[in-house]
Amino acid sequence: MDDLAERLAELTFAGLTQDEVTGRIIDEVAAWGLARGWRVYRRAPSVVRLPPPMDKQHSVLDVALARPAAPPIVVEVDHTDRRRTVDKLLAEAEAGRIAVWIRWGPGRFNEPPAPIHMIGLPVTRGQGRYSRRSGPDRPAPTHSAAPPTAGEAAELPLPEAAESPLPEQGGRRL
Repeated sequence: MDDLAERLAELTFAGLTQDEVTGRIIDEVAAWGLARGWRVYRRAPSVVRLPPPMDKQHSVLDVALARPAAPPIVVEVDHTDRRRTVDKLLAEAEAGRIAVWIRWGPGRFNEPPAPIHMIGLPVTRGQGRYSRRSGPDRPAPTHSAAPPTAGEAAELPLPEAAESPLPEQGGRRL
């Protein structure tokens, strides 16, 4: 899972909604699996059934990755610490799958119980939107090929007294 964690550590975005961030992370996990030649399933059925009254249906996983001659990897992406996600991933691990929980959001992430692998993605939140920028060990992106230049300061004319928009009263300006 280290290579997936490294790939996700490079993920940057700005001003996204909660759903957009989750979708971006799911897209990145799917691309990671496809780059390895694995089959990728979005919203794959889980071994866990939904609670009543929908207990005849299975819960879904955000991403499932089928690998030849290796156990499948199942991935859940969440911005909150949900007990239901932990229970689902524990059931998946018990069924022989590698369970990965990608937690994103501002703040700290609680470690899930073994054998769940967690990848934490800290983000910042402002005005209901989420951003993830380059870390301190990564340089800022280059925005233009031209080097910055110093500008020249121009002296601005001051308005003359006759042109003043201020009202006068008794020869004095207010």
